[in-house]
Amino acid sequence: MSRAGKSVYYFGYYVFGMGLLLLFISNLLLPIVNVPTTDEVWIRLVGMLLLVLGLFYRVVGKNNFLPGIHLTLVTRSLAFFVILGFIYFGFISWVIFLFWLGDLAGVIWTWRALKADQNDLVEE
Repeated sequence: MSRAGKSVYYFGYYVFGMGLLLLFISNLLLPIVNVPTTDEVWIRLVGMLLLVLGLFYRVVGKNNFLPGIHLTLVTRSLAFFVILGFIYFGFISWVIFLFWLGDLAGVIWTWRALKADQNDLVEE
């Protein structure tokens, strides 16, 4: 596995873990980010989507699928601006931004790993 592949692969565990939390104990997590607890199914659907996305990241990373790795950089970076917009318009609490810092760390790791992998190819 390339360095970039490893970064996406391991980030998949983070996403998968967030999915498990939302799927099974969402009402313990929601108050932390100033979102009212709910018995509605929407939060569990988000958890299920994160589980699927986490598995997707793991497959993309394990197989060094470069178009997928590049796409994760775009989509995870886009999340930054969406979260900032949601905060700006008062849709969500700024506390949610703290959770995005894990995503930011993953974006930086993947970007740096891609650059290192590219440098290794140039040197060979």
